[in-house]
Amino acid sequence: MILPIYIYGQPVLRKVTRDIDPENYPKLKELIGNMFETMYKADGVGLAGPQVGLEDRLFVVDLAPLESEEHPEFNDFKKAFINAHITERSGEEVLIEEGCLSIPGIHEKVPREDKIRISYLDENLQPHDETYEGYMARVIQHEYDHLDGIMFVDKISPLRKRMIKSKLSNMEKGKVACDYKIKPVRQ
Repeated sequence: MILPIYIYGQPVLRKVTRDIDPENYPKLKELIGNMFETMYKADGVGLAGPQVGLEDRLFVVDLAPLESEEHPEFNDFKKAFINAHITERSGEEVLIEEGCLSIPGIHEKVPREDKIRISYLDENLQPHDETYEGYMARVIQHEYDHLDGIMFVDKISPLRKRMIKSKLSNMEKGKVACDYKIKPVRQ
């Protein structure tokens, strides 16, 4: 089932999520499946719980759409991250352009560390403690930030923030159009 994606200005996008009890979470596998389906319909590579209105510490990532000769490892990178916690960030800070399904039409260069270590449960409730580098680390950090109420526009330069202020203001007023199902802010 395609879920509506919450757009910039929705209060849930600024809340810090809580760990869940995955063994007693109703229809968790169904929710994860719906999140993947919603993400695919919107042409995304990641989607976090707050982006579908949940205050739960959960996100999904699938890098297969980005797979290429240079990055064949992306083809097999489809994961659900339950109760994720980044335990270490390291490496060089790299500036790469990002976008977000909750902030349609805006892309900005965001600085992020090149390496992370993260602990989480997968959709089969198996624990993992893994290290990621490069683009995989970037996508995970982007989605992880949503779990802490942080959006990529919070990390851009003050000048760039001023340049996109009116676009963000319009989103907060519910003035937004997308090719996918959304839940804009209603005034």
